[in-house]
Amino acid sequence: LALKLLGALLFLSAVAMWLSRAADWPVESLVARWAPPPSDFIDVKGQLVHLRDEGPRDDPVPLVLVHGEDDAREALAQGVPLYLEALKEPETRSAIWLTVAIALAVLPFNIIFGVAAAWAIAKFEFKGKSLLITLIDLPFAVSPVVAGLVFILLFGAQGTFGTWLSEHDIKIIFAVPGMILATLFITFPFIARELIPLMQSQGKDEEEAAVSLGASGFQMFWRVTLPNIKWGLLYGVILSNARAMGEFGAVSVVSGHIRGETNTLPLHVEILYNEYNAIGAFAAASILALLALVTLVAKTIVEWRMKKETDMLNTVLAPEKT
Repeated sequence: LALKLLGALLFLSAVAMWLSRAADWPVESLVARWAPPPSDFIDVKGQLVHLRDEGPRDDPVPLVLVHGEDDAREALAQGVPLYLEALKEPETRSAIWLTVAIALAVLPFNIIFGVAAAWAIAKFEFKGKSLLITLIDLPFAVSPVVAGLVFILLFGAQGTFGTWLSEHDIKIIFAVPGMILATLFITFPFIARELIPLMQSQGKDEEEAAVSLGASGFQMFWRVTLPNIKWGLLYGVILSNARAMGEFGAVSVVSGHIRGETNTLPLHVEILYNEYNAIGAFAAASILALLALVTLVAKTIVEWRMKKETDMLNTVLAPEKT
């Protein structure tokens, strides 16, 4: 655990040092080497702008080719107040809360489906078991962008259910419900895929013993199954939650990019970056980086606890086997 945390800190330190030197890069020399003659450029607020004439237009169209040196300095050198000011922007706060809300909305469904599917696959034999496993693995095989397009074909205005949804004033595409559905589709395999091999390795002897002693189905699950899978379940929850907060492709297709309404944090970072807002993009991206670091630490702790309990169990069972 200590080595992994030390490695993460060293990596973040290296990234910080690399970013701190970005402001000293020789931007002008690069422009002089690759850009057209200087006479075709003007300086607009610290940016080199190339004036290009597009056919019949009377006025030249400015084409921004190279960021000025001020971008890196603004994002890194103007201190914490400017960073906090960027985070206080209404659109940024809305993106943060929407990201958290979507992650919390899909988590209960992922837990219920993951535990139920893993229990059914690991403990029972039934027709359609292979099909269920294939459906669980489907989001791993399909591109998130393709998944988002499928939701548009189903619930869009011209989609399969589009007319019925319009008649009943139900909006899914370009609204939060569509983003929740897309995130749910992308994230639902993680908990099930984490629990299936764990439950298969544990077998079903303990559950059968509990039933033979008169335990109900709920008592068997709460007192026997859940304690055995708690760390695997928590591990799957961490992975599913991290995927939900960082999802971009499918959510980008179904969201509509409506500022303050359907922009999650990854989508908001993209918009700020495309608008050359280095400070806002850096601030929003740092929140995602912080979430990733927290996820890494939580994942490492869970792995350590799982290994510790497994070693203790093997130590207890070793004398009995001999």
